Amino acid sequence: MADHLKGRTALVTGGSRGIGAAVCRALAVSGAAVAVNCREQIGRAEQLAGEIVNQGGRAIVVAADVSQREAVAGMVERVTTGLGPIDILVNNAGIAITRGIDDLTEDDFDRTILVNLKSAFLCTQAVLPDMRSRKWGRIVNISSGAARGAGSIGPHYNASKAGMEGLTRGYAARLVKEGITVNAVAPSLIETDMMSGQPQLVSRIPLGRFGTAEEVAKAVMLLVDNAYMTGQTIALSGGMAFN
Repeated sequence: MADHLKGRTALVTGGSRGIGAAVCRALAVSGAAVAVNCREQIGRAEQLAGEIVNQGGRAIVVAADVSQREAVAGMVERVTTGLGPIDILVNNAGIAITRGIDDLTEDDFDRTILVNLKSAFLCTQAVLPDMRSRKWGRIVNISSGAARGAGSIGPHYNASKAGMEGLTRGYAARLVKEGITVNAVAPSLIETDMMSGQPQLVSRIPLGRFGTAEEVAKAVMLLVDNAYMTGQTIALSGGMAFN
């Protein structure tokens, strides 16, 4: 384990698998103590935390529904007690309910906004007091290429991710003088559970392959390591789109 982030505590929502798990590993390798949040995949989260501990790091599992205010408050309290005040927040938790316009329901829309967007707001609000008191913090929101493109999941998903990038800029502008940076990473077509069974989508990617969760994690670490970069969105699309 390296010690670049030694003494820092990180919370990764939706951290039990895919991009979240890759981010947890990258943070741990850099020396951060890592809280792995999940809602249902507790076994996978415990396996990941055990892996980090076995490699000499510090990690705990904090199960919570991050779309609920009281659950978020309890989660942050458990992390602070178990590992210390949260210095790094990665808002990765999200859902992808694939719907066409004619099939999209109000419940689909509300649930998507709640889990993908409101959760980022709730978690950010919960960690800000400690970050502000120490004049240091890193918040990274996991967005999507769907925030700017058509996407394949549906307009509810587009709206949730576009909202997340607006949230990113709004917080960044207001926290920059307090030593807290807020940025986003927008991956497209990453080889995770969400992409399983859809090999035909590779044809859309000029690079000729899906991206990897580890490549997304590297972009997250770039933002965690850079005190001068805030309010930005890093896109990873294998050449499908350019900022």
